[in-house]
Amino acid sequence: MSKIVKPPQAFAETMVAWQKVHGRNHLPWQNTQDPYRVWLSEIMLQQTQVTTVLDYYAKFLQHFPNVAALAAAPQDKVMGLWSGLGYYSRARNLHKCAQEVVSRFGGEFPQTAEELITLPGIGRSTAAAVASFCFSERVAIMDGNVKRVLTRVWGYDADLSFSKHEKELWQMAEQALPTRNLKTAMPRYSQALMDLGATLCLPRKPNCAACPVSKDCKAHAQAEPEKFPVKTRKLKRTSEVLWLLLAQNKRGEVWLEKRPNKGIWASLYCLPVFESEDLLQKPFAPSVSNAVGIEVTQVEVLPAFKHVLTHKNLHCHVVKVILENAPQTASAGAWWPEKEWTVLGLPTPIRHLLSNSL
Repeated sequence: MSKIVKPPQAFAETMVAWQKVHGRNHLPWQNTQDPYRVWLSEIMLQQTQVTTVLDYYAKFLQHFPNVAALAAAPQDKVMGLWSGLGYYSRARNLHKCAQEVVSRFGGEFPQTAEELITLPGIGRSTAAAVASFCFSERVAIMDGNVKRVLTRVWGYDADLSFSKHEKELWQMAEQALPTRNLKTAMPRYSQALMDLGATLCLPRKPNCAACPVSKDCKAHAQAEPEKFPVKTRKLKRTSEVLWLLLAQNKRGEVWLEKRPNKGIWASLYCLPVFESEDLLQKPFAPSVSNAVGIEVTQVEVLPAFKHVLTHKNLHCHVVKVILENAPQTASAGAWWPEKEWTVLGLPTPIRHLLSNSL
């Protein structure tokens, strides 16, 4: 049965002192209280490794040095720069959020988590991160790394698949926050939790010997750190078969269509997608192609491949055709030369396919 666990005494002070000496202090979004830069890093770091984010972060700042520049940018440019980072709803919400910061708040990020959470794409933990790092607000963060650290230290073994247990963990996290010198302590404490989870309190084979709170850690005392956090309910994985038309003309241009605003690869440019081989091949049947004036000079079936999304496997089949004119597909599209499609927002597997098949 779950219960609120009292955080170890002086936990926050210990974490703050450790971070100052042993934490990460070299990342480009650290040592700044610019909410735009902190928010940008927090969104990019969701479900994504630091090493992957570094280049994208620098590239975004180069093109969009402030929130007003991002808000004014065309969505296609934002998606193009995000291309390859994955979880594309983050990019769409990033753009919407920038526009709302400008329209609702005059281009200045609000300074409280309560207001920040009203913006698109900003959840409770991200709002708290921006508020604590930039404005020293006394609010708790709770990303995956932090959940792992806190459940282990406190021996909190309630199943986080249930919302009531997640709420209890939030309560405990709030009780553990620093109470003194908040201006400097809050940013460093929040960073300490992230750093500990990213560098020592790892999902597998945590380095408990180097942990600053190991003597107070109940999971360490039980010699079962990998047991935490407890989450038994797993999301079901599904599968989907897609047929992709890789149409190219004599000039070497590729036919691309913009995907709908919802669903797989939403708002990205993509090859035409069909639910079956028959539907893909239908426009190129002799009777149909002659009637609408499609001249096919070459047809080639490329190797199928599997692309793994968070909760779905995509089994992709590809048919490559060389055409004299535009294919007859359900969505509007256009021919794109290589120098232009390479900077579009493309799904990662489509970018790889085009790079390796043309």
